[in-house]
Amino acid sequence: MFERLTDKLSQVFQKITGFGKLSEKDVAEALKEVRLALLEADVNYKVVKEFLMAVSHKAMGQEIMKTLTPGQYVIKIVYEELTELMGGAFKGLNFSGRPPHSFMLVGLQGSGKTTTAAKLAAYLLKHGHSPCLVPADVTRPAAIEQLTVLGQEIGVPVYPSGPSQKPAEIAAKSLAAAGNFGSDVIIIDTAGRLSIDQELMVELIEIRDAAECQEILLVADGMTGQEAVRVATDFDQALNLTGSILTKMEGDARGGAAMSIRAVTLKPLKFLGVGEKISAFEPFHPERVASVILGMGDVLSLVEKAKELMDQEESDRLLKLMSKGGYTLGEFKKQMAQLKKAGSLESILSMIPYVGRMKKLNALRLNPKDLTKIEAIIDSMTKEERFNHRIIDASRRRRIAQGSGTTVADVNQLIRNFTEMSKLVTTYAKSGESIKGIRDMLRKFI
Repeated sequence: MFERLTDKLSQVFQKITGFGKLSEKDVAEALKEVRLALLEADVNYKVVKEFLMAVSHKAMGQEIMKTLTPGQYVIKIVYEELTELMGGAFKGLNFSGRPPHSFMLVGLQGSGKTTTAAKLAAYLLKHGHSPCLVPADVTRPAAIEQLTVLGQEIGVPVYPSGPSQKPAEIAAKSLAAAGNFGSDVIIIDTAGRLSIDQELMVELIEIRDAAECQEILLVADGMTGQEAVRVATDFDQALNLTGSILTKMEGDARGGAAMSIRAVTLKPLKFLGVGEKISAFEPFHPERVASVILGMGDVLSLVEKAKELMDQEESDRLLKLMSKGGYTLGEFKKQMAQLKKAGSLESILSMIPYVGRMKKLNALRLNPKDLTKIEAIIDSMTKEERFNHRIIDASRRRRIAQGSGTTVADVNQLIRNFTEMSKLVTTYAKSGESIKGIRDMLRKFI
């Protein structure tokens, strides 16, 4: 996600961060390249124009902060404007009023509404709610059965409906019956079409009104780029959307839809679907995504994933260890194995600040298969070597390589990787866990 854009912007900003002073011409040239990068990422051209006008206005003639170089200051402005462009901060779901609350998912056929309904239910379940899934798509064959199976998989009740019922009737009755399931929120899966038509919109309006929906969320395929933004505009005009969810974002290296959809519709992007698994569903945090786009990583999400897999005592122990510079190869192996459970190794490493730049320098390998090799190499080390990698000289590296069935080059690569990563995690731990602390830390890597 955003890989192409991150690569392009990294190249642009590498040029300007080394300058002691930036002229208006330098800034204009850099922003011209930023414009091309955004357009190539399939960001809406009107959004690009307004974004660059805002950046240019702030970058020209402003007093540079004493702690930043001119190049860093431009990047700071780009970061802040990107964050604002995408909504400023995470916009949660509307739980105002008395339960049960009703959330409705709409979108074209094939956008992933049914799977997204289950993902949203699993997310709410994890955050203390008791959701109930409602199959109101009586058009697509097996839609009801699919949602029922997904509900059983995640342990969430599914309102019993049938193809002979009217969608609006299903919605109204499910809202009335939510209390019988012990549910405080219902998630309504609706029908789609290959393209928007009047019949579909009338049906969706009837469902919305019958269930008194507090959230009307568009589910759109992120890989369709500007088409997703156009669809969002059309659905918003008919239904008055409260937000959107982009799916299949793990396969979109451009990310233009995620950057455009809020700016065009003025409705928040609330979640991203980033994989086929039910757990591959994330809240959309504009400030974190802006960091990722600029190649600054997403340390906060990395830590949150780690905390999901560790109890608080272990998390506190690790944070304390990291802050003292005591992050060893043994801990490295353990944490990488734990984090792998939360997603692919590549997705985890991509959260580390400036990993995009390291990839170009071949400082980090992102092939998930390498984890097996890493474990074999570390297992071939003595306890002393795992505790202090600095003592691993040439003869020790040859022995480790022979014992792990790898090469000396593999051992050298791992030690280089670990040295870089230990610097990052130690710096993070010392910075504290606040957003401000993380942002301050991230800027040190610019």
